[in-house]
Parts: sequence; structure tokens; C-alpha cells
Amino acid sequence: MEQISSQHAAELIKERSVAWNNLKNEIKKVIVGQDHIIDRIFIGLLCDGHILLEGVPGLAKTTLIKTIADALGLDFKRIQFTPDLLPADLIGTLVYSPKTHEFQTRKGPIFSNLILADEINRAPAKVQSALLEAMQEHQVTIGDTSFKLDEPFLVLATQNPIDQEGTYRLPEAQVDRFMFKLLMTYPKFAEEKEIISKLSQERTIFKIFEKQDISADQQLAKEVYIDEKVIEYILNIVFATRNPKEYKLEDIENFIEYGASPRATIALTQATKAYAFLKKRHFVIPDDVKAIAPDILRHRILLTYEAEAENVSTDAIIQKVLRTIPAP
Repeated sequence: MEQISSQHAAELIKERSVAWNNLKNEIKKVIVGQDHIIDRIFIGLLCDGHILLEGVPGLAKTTLIKTIADALGLDFKRIQFTPDLLPADLIGTLVYSPKTHEFQTRKGPIFSNLILADEINRAPAKVQSALLEAMQEHQVTIGDTSFKLDEPFLVLATQNPIDQEGTYRLPEAQVDRFMFKLLMTYPKFAEEKEIISKLSQERTIFKIFEKQDISADQQLAKEVYIDEKVIEYILNIVFATRNPKEYKLEDIENFIEYGASPRATIALTQATKAYAFLKKRHFVIPDDVKAIAPDILRHRILLTYEAEAENVSTDAIIQKVLRTIPAP
């Protein structure tokens, strides 16, 4: 009976992964390039994971997330984070009504499916705290009442790597709650030329999915098989960032202040399943782990002053770990 169930799941995964590929093609009507970012947003949706996106202004981050929202039939809000932003501006507040002599709840922009938190590091700690509850609990508290947020709920937060004036450092607890940290780069020459050619074209995005499709596919992605040896491979990668010496990585030991948390292990396991799902497979292979690991670990490894002094990046450390840890 299990074998039939497994075979059925495999067929269903192939069928549904085609639907996600069609979704990507619909998005590509508007968005040129950025395949890596689109795939990771899909994985975020499948795993209920939030995304931290670092890139210079003008790379069509807002257009990208709005296009994905349109194709999925989801609500989208863009929130510009500024130093004078208040928690009430984000989650909403209680407003007194002279007619009824009662306080009424006015919900904020966080009550949406896809949230673009633009320049998240410009907002003060109280706003970050309110956002943290929304990200972690999928609920917000206004007055004495907690309100559940609509599902699916995904925060795509952006940071500008250049202009650091007037910014607040994000708390490590909050950074760790982002499933991915992605680096958005400039388009290639041919891609930018295509962007120019598309400026005068009418582009209509059709709704591909229903909300219940996303919910069903989230459950289906969890059914993707991951072997015990691949789980141990994931554990070895994460533990190597904590105890490099035990894994014959003495040369990077002085560069790591703190290694990746258990949340990284969980995120890496979930994300590799979703990655395999999008690749039309019902099982995870070690190459899936290698493909996903940099985006999962990039923001979870804290470097020492020595690493910064020698211009050693977290990406370089992750690649060293992946080259050293033997794949099953």
C-alpha cells in the first residue's frame, strides 16, 4: 500500500511541478532574468519561509513580487520602512468612534499575502519587533486582541548594501528567521537589452493558481523523500560551521564567531525538499543540498573581526565547507 501511495505522490509531484514551471513562464513575460531569485521565492512560498533580499535600488524588486502576486492571485503590499515608522503604521491600530463610543480595529498593510518590506533596516526596534511576531507566529496583536494573518504569508525584505546611513542593524534573532538571504545582482548585457525592448509592450499577467493550490502543494512538498544519509550530510554541513576543527577545517576556525543554528538545519531540510519538488523529483539528492546551502547559511554564520580584516566572506566559508564535507 505504501508503495502505491509513494508512486501516486511521485506522479502528483511531477504534475504539480509543471504547474509551477508554467507560473514561472507567466512571470517571465514581465521579469527578465532573475531565475535564481524567482525559484527561491517559490521555495519560500512552499516552505512558509521569509526572504531577505540584498541588492542596489532599481533592480525591479517591487515589480517582481507584484508580478508573482498577480500570477498567484494573492494580495500584495509594499511597505517603505523609514526611521519614523511606527508599529501601528505596520500592523494597524485601535481608532475611537464617536458614534458608537467604542474602539474599532483598523488593520494595517501587514494584512496581506505577500509583503515587500523595503529597506527593512531603516525601521527602529519596535517596528522590527512587530514584524517579527507577524513573521514567526503569522499573527499580530492590536490592543489586547490577536489577529491571524491570511495564508499564505510571505515577507520579502530588502536591504541596500551601499547606503548604510540612518540604518539600524537587524537583530540576529530576526535575521535567523529569514529562510533565505539572497544577493540580487545587475542583469547581464543581453538581459538589460531585452528589458529595454519590453518597455513599450503591453504585458497582461494571467492568474495561474488558486490559494488552495498553494496550500495543497505545500503539503505535497513535505511528502518529498529525503534519505537518512542526506539528512546526515545536511547535519555535517551545519555542524562544520560550529566546530570546524572536528571536520578538518582548521583554516577557517578563526574566521567563524558563531556557526549556523538548528533553524538552519530545519530550513535546509525543508528547502531541499521544495527544490526537488520544483525539479519534478519526489526525492532529494546531495546536489540539491549544495544548490540551496549558500542561500540558507549566508546570514546565519557570524564572522570574526579577523575574517573581516582579511576580507573573508561567508560565501567563501560555505564553499570551503561544501568542498570538504563528503557527499553521500
